[in-house]
Amino acid sequence: MQPKAISRTRTLRPASDAPVRVFWFGILALLVLFLQATLAQARPDSLAPLAEQISPSVVNITTSTVVEGRTGPQGIVPEGSPFEDFFRDFQNRNNPNGEAPRPRRSSALGSGFVISEDGFVVTNNHVIDGADEIEVEFFSGKKFPAKVVGTDKNTDIALLKVEADAPLPFVSFGDSDAARVGDWVMAMGNPLGQGFSVSVGIVSARNRALSGTYDDFIQTDAAINRGNSGGPLFNMDGQVIGVNTAILSPNGGSIGIGFSMASNVVSKVVGQLKEFGETRRGWLGVRIQDVTDDVAEAMGLEKATGALITDVPDGPAKEAGMLSGDVITSFDGVEVADTRALVRQVGNTQVGKAVRVVVWRDGKTQTLSVTLGRREDAERDTSAESEGSEDKPDVTEKSVLGLTLSPLTDDKRGELNLSDDAEGLLVTAVDETSEAFEKGLRAGDLITEAGQQKVTKLSDLDARIAEASEAGRKSLLLLIRRAGEPRFVALSLE
Repeated sequence: MQPKAISRTRTLRPASDAPVRVFWFGILALLVLFLQATLAQARPDSLAPLAEQISPSVVNITTSTVVEGRTGPQGIVPEGSPFEDFFRDFQNRNNPNGEAPRPRRSSALGSGFVISEDGFVVTNNHVIDGADEIEVEFFSGKKFPAKVVGTDKNTDIALLKVEADAPLPFVSFGDSDAARVGDWVMAMGNPLGQGFSVSVGIVSARNRALSGTYDDFIQTDAAINRGNSGGPLFNMDGQVIGVNTAILSPNGGSIGIGFSMASNVVSKVVGQLKEFGETRRGWLGVRIQDVTDDVAEAMGLEKATGALITDVPDGPAKEAGMLSGDVITSFDGVEVADTRALVRQVGNTQVGKAVRVVVWRDGKTQTLSVTLGRREDAERDTSAESEGSEDKPDVTEKSVLGLTLSPLTDDKRGELNLSDDAEGLLVTAVDETSEAFEKGLRAGDLITEAGQQKVTKLSDLDARIAEASEAGRKSLLLLIRRAGEPRFVALSLE
């Protein structure tokens, strides 16, 4: 007998989802731990360890200066003021014997930091400028007299030296170029006389310029007040990435906009002050201006970058064959963005170094080799190249490009106090509705070049305009001189 087949129907049920949930909970927990670790790394629970690490190397600086006594109300009211007699009578009542005021000693406070165990200290130049005595106080309470090794007014940096019996704690410079907007920073110094005070913030901005040629400031919202000048700005690794120098404030107090000179600038200056007692910056020997969009179009450049040479006095650039009207597009292998970038790069280059400079000239690039001079020497003895021509000037007058022009005559040279060999076209009037007026041209200006060629006659200018039009240019580049200072201006031909 055959066994009966038993039909069984299996009901499929979903497997338990408990392992899946455990898996995803594990992933979530790992993510939370990772985020906590990341946040902890970005902002530690306490900055006390960092403050303890760096505080022995930060110093308070006290300076004193002898101020001569004054006998009148100078500095209180303007000379000739109707209140002058009142204040003089007040002073006489308080000084009945008529004794001459004695010299008095004035004190000032600032900050600094030690950069080597043998006692080199960095601070701001304005902290110690004019001081007769300088005293450095350490976190431990020890005080030492300090002497000035060297100063640099361009970057407001000073290098001091103290003599101690034992090696001193010090800090190192970090790479300021590696600092990012949003990175945490710590400032430490002597604000308002409250020594060894710590403030914390972030890098608010980079590459700020205030008024100096070599400015490269880090902007921070870490509280910086009077007395913080010369103190260090630290990254979270305890490295100095800036020297606290200035604040932007309507009332003299911190409003969260402070400026620290970048360490990559300071370290180069300090190195030169330490070695030579002064700075030794590279010098190219040109006058320059930024390349604007209309100037770039007039010269056939693809983009408005580089530094346009307006004048080439005697110096390294002239010896290398650079010409007025050249645009420096690359210096020592680095692309030149604008005049500020070029000035800083040249200044940071070693004196006497031969560098390759790429210029844009006559619609193409040329590479020149220039051996740099020393800027400090050039500033002591500067000379300007004068331009001249033996061609006899026209005697007519013409209006073009919104300008009324005439050739330069001997009488006009005398009226404008120009040199006997000065040549060009004199601007006698400017249409106030013209582009030329908007770009700053005025009567008395002298046009010495048009289209990067000299002009001494009105016919020369006509020829340059015709050449630019034939080449499809929409504007003409003019070299203008006012009170001896040159600048380029591009005027539309349409």
